[in-house]
Parts: sequence; structure tokens; C-alpha cells
Amino acid sequence: MTATRRLTYLIAASLDGFIAGPSGDDPTGPDGFWPVTDDYIRFLTEEYPETLPSVAREALGITERGSRFDTVLEGRRTYEIGLAAGVPNAYPHLRHLVFSTTLETLPDPAIELVRHDPVERVRALKNEAGGGIWLIGGGALAAALRSEIDELVVKLSPLTIGTGIPLWGADATFEPTMWTRAGVTPLPGGTTVLHFTRA
Repeated sequence: MTATRRLTYLIAASLDGFIAGPSGDDPTGPDGFWPVTDDYIRFLTEEYPETLPSVAREALGITERGSRFDTVLEGRRTYEIGLAAGVPNAYPHLRHLVFSTTLETLPDPAIELVRHDPVERVRALKNEAGGGIWLIGGGALAAALRSEIDELVVKLSPLTIGTGIPLWGADATFEPTMWTRAGVTPLPGGTTVLHFTRA
């Protein structure tokens, strides 16, 4: 059976290839360093509304589910950023999976906790009926799923940070992979959205 669903790693990255600072905290949070401009929010609202967390969707009055993704995947560290902010499920409008070998339970029963091989679970997801699958991060989970990623969408910020968590996490192996450019969207505030498909 051929997989019909696609896995998209859609992530913000600095010019020097980092998705977060060394602490792994939310770079767009109250103490964050990431430039979040009005045009960036407008782009996400129009093109990827399902990737906005519930708090932002409520603030912006977004009610539509979106048309690109119906499932979101995230690793433990990424999930715990929202949890620390008092949000046990930042994406209740999506089917939500959290991958962790250390967590035993999750506070929201609507979220599926995956404690085994992420590649096996994602391959099973791809063979189910449904829409696109969005990998939010973090880098370690993205590295584990690198062979399964069909699309790479990088919201490239006009920012360098020097060090932090790389796109594929700190422990990624050397694995040259070619991608085909599928689109480039420059935003007035300086972010450039780069869309690639696996070559």
C-alpha cells in the first residue's frame, strides 16, 4: 500500500540554522528573541492557520481548521514549552501526538503519547486516511524522522544567534539529502518562507 499522507517539517529557523536558543525555550515567547512581525502573523493566518496554537487562534478570532494539516507531531521538549505556560494542549483543533520515551502520561487524554519508534508510528499514520501531517519539532524528533519527511518549509528569519538547537537537533548524523525548491515567499518584515520537497 502506497502512503498517501505527507509529512511536512514546518519550522522557523535563524540564518545560521537554529530553531531555538541553547535553553530550548520558546523563542517567540514573552522573553523571546525572535522577530514576530504583523506580516508574519498575517502569512500564517492566511496560509497555515492550523499551525497557530489555540491561544493565538482565539486572540486572532480564527475558527477555521485550515486545509493543509489535520495532525501535528511534537517531541517532549517542544510539548513541555506549552505545558509550562499552562497550555496542556496547544492544538486541540488537530490530531495531536507527542513522542517521548520518558513521559508516562499526558494531562490531556486527547493527545496520543507515542513511546516507541517514531518512524514506525509515522509510517502507520501516512497509511491512514486523512490530511497532511505537520512536524512542529523539536530538532531531535526531526532528526529521528528525517527519512520520512516529504516537505521542508523553513520560515527563515533575518536573524543570527550564534548557537542553539539546530534544525536537526544537536545529535544528528551526517546524512547529505537533496531537496527540490518548490516555492519562495519573501515577507515585507524580512522573513523568507522557503518550501522544499524531497528530491
